[in-house]
Amino acid sequence: MNTSKGRILAGTAATALAFGISTVASAQAFYLQEQSVRAQGRAFSGEAADTGVDSLWWNPASIGGMEGGEAAIHASAIIPRGKVVDNGTVIVRPGQRPAPVGGDPVARNPINKGVLPSGAVAYGMGRVAFGLAVSAPYNFTTDYDAESWARYSADKTKLRTFDIQPSVAFMVTPQLSIGAALNAEYADATLSNYLPNLSPALPDGRQQLKGNGWDFGWSAGAQYRGGPVTLGLAYKSSIKHKLDGSITTEGLLGPLAGQNRSIDTSASFRTPWQAIGSVRVKATPQLTLNGQVIRYGWSKFDAIRLGAPVNAAIPENYKKSWTYAFGADYDVNPDLTVRAGIQHGNTPTRDGDRDARVPDSNRWNFSAGTSIKASSAITVDAAASYITFKDAPIDRITAAYAGTAAQTPVITNGELRDASALVFSLGARMAF
Repeated sequence: MNTSKGRILAGTAATALAFGISTVASAQAFYLQEQSVRAQGRAFSGEAADTGVDSLWWNPASIGGMEGGEAAIHASAIIPRGKVVDNGTVIVRPGQRPAPVGGDPVARNPINKGVLPSGAVAYGMGRVAFGLAVSAPYNFTTDYDAESWARYSADKTKLRTFDIQPSVAFMVTPQLSIGAALNAEYADATLSNYLPNLSPALPDGRQQLKGNGWDFGWSAGAQYRGGPVTLGLAYKSSIKHKLDGSITTEGLLGPLAGQNRSIDTSASFRTPWQAIGSVRVKATPQLTLNGQVIRYGWSKFDAIRLGAPVNAAIPENYKKSWTYAFGADYDVNPDLTVRAGIQHGNTPTRDGDRDARVPDSNRWNFSAGTSIKASSAITVDAAASYITFKDAPIDRITAAYAGTAAQTPVITNGELRDASALVFSLGARMAF
């Protein structure tokens, strides 16, 4: 491939790969935290310090000291809403004055509803316990209309991940549990966007990336269970994903028509690490108070790197961020527990780098839930959450065909407005 064609492909891929693996989710950016219904009911406020399989995703030490087995299964229905609004985005074609990008100026509810499954199982023999958690921590679909004002940075995006976490925990003392885990994670992504032809009278072209692959990380943690107070510390590593797949370009006309093709390539990016601190305090025989802080290493998601023959890096410029959560569990009687909590999360996206494919912002999570013992071995969990997102600018400048005579900047001026999400979850735990 000659140098000019390589630059054009790099530019168009940069437009497509603003990478779309982020959206209005329920935790931060493209991370979904619904891995436990019990946890959701208290707004994820005590998970690294709680025990049993429902805390295994956050802390592998949670199963330390188990006698016998426990299994859990969950499903969460996520219903997002919101608008992505154009406030005056312009496109600058070569040799032409800036012009409105056109299209429908309001994209309503571009993030699809979805159901998120998860589950875990563990078996303990006193000092040693083994567990396995299966989850989908990064998982969503967005769908903008072909006539949307955002079409040059976002069209259709789908990301599916499946994380398999085998874990082991060991009771060092009667109070101290330590644990470690491997995270084997599969990612499958499809994302597309439209491409402007050089004349505004011509219809748009289109580009689509597909890729998938397995990659690995690890988790480790500890719990100190000292009477009425339990402390938990855990760390989940960043995972470097490499997706092998292809980029397909079609619909370009005139001087750009030579770029209509499908090429094999790869894309790599990193998920954030997580450092988790949690405390649970049994204030009375019935009431347990919970607090949790998570530091996310989103700065690992600094760029998306495209392999040969494109050989380009698309900067993302994410920043480290925090979530803070507080909640309570109250045992009404031996068969019924109610809980509630509140969580605040800061977005890792920055003003000036946020696009329509990544309409993320600061959010508040208000949750409530319950657990009912259906029998001596089975407990049913239910939870509901309302998540509200702060309005935020959509203001990332992109350019098709960057670095060539055909370079076409899109100067984005938009806003995320009135965004919220409802999450309803149901699960069950069984002892054996």
